[in-house]
Amino acid sequence: MATTIESLQLSIKEKHTLLTNHAVFSAIRTMEDLRLFMEWHVFAVWDFMSLVKRLQCDLTTVSIPWYPPANPNAARLINEIVLGEESDITPHGAMTHFDLYLSAMQEIGASTRQINQFLNVIKKGDPLSAALGRAEVEPAVQRFVNATITTCKKAETHQVVGSFFYGRENVIPEMFQALLNTWQIDPAAVPELNFYLERHIEVDSGDHGPAAERMINEITGGDPIQLREVLEAGISAINERHLLWDSLLVALQHRQK
Repeated sequence: MATTIESLQLSIKEKHTLLTNHAVFSAIRTMEDLRLFMEWHVFAVWDFMSLVKRLQCDLTTVSIPWYPPANPNAARLINEIVLGEESDITPHGAMTHFDLYLSAMQEIGASTRQINQFLNVIKKGDPLSAALGRAEVEPAVQRFVNATITTCKKAETHQVVGSFFYGRENVIPEMFQALLNTWQIDPAAVPELNFYLERHIEVDSGDHGPAAERMINEITGGDPIQLREVLEAGISAINERHLLWDSLLVALQHRQK
C-alpha cells in the first residue's frame, strides 16, 4: 500500500509540473487570444465554488439546529476560503472572485454571453447538461464542468478534498504565475485580471495550500485506503484540467492560423 501511495504522489508531482508548464499559457499572444482563454476559463472559476460549497457543507454545520463541527481546523480553513472567494476585498469593494473575473472579462471585451446564459438556465432549476447545451458551451468545457459537478455530487468527502487540493489549490498559483510569465500581454492593459491572478497566487500559495494539506491528514486520519483515494481524485482532477488546456490550445492555434 505504501508503495502505491508513493507512486501516486510521484504521479501527482509529474502531472503538476506538466500542467504548470502547459503550452496554452505561452500561446496567449493577443487580446483576442486572452478573450478566448477567459471565455473558456470562466467556467472553471464558476465550478470551483461548487467544490468549495460541497466542502463547506461537509466540514461545517450549515443546518438547523446547529452542532459543533467534527474537525474545527478543517472547518476554519474552508470558512476562510469561502470568506475570500465569496466576499473578498477588491478594487470594487467586497465581491466574489467569480464576479471579479466577470468584471475583468468585460474590461477587455470578452463575451460573457455563454456564462450568463448558463447561469440563467440553472437558476431556473434546469439540469446542468441542459444549461451547458443551451448556452452552446464548448464540448471540452462541458466535459470539465460535468466532471467537477459529478465529483461534488457523488464523491466522498476525502475525495472531494483531493480534487480540491491537488486539482485547484495546489496547482492554481503556479498555473497563474506561468500565465503571467509567458503570455504576451502587458499586465497594465488588464489591471482587473492581473489583480485576480496575483490575488490567487498570494492567497493559494500562502496559508491555504499548507493548511489544505494538513486537512487531508486530519480527515483521513492517515488511513492508507482513504489517502490513496485522495490522491486518485487529485490525479483525475489534474487530468481533466490538462484535457481542457489541450483543447483550448488547439482552439487558440486554429484561430492564430
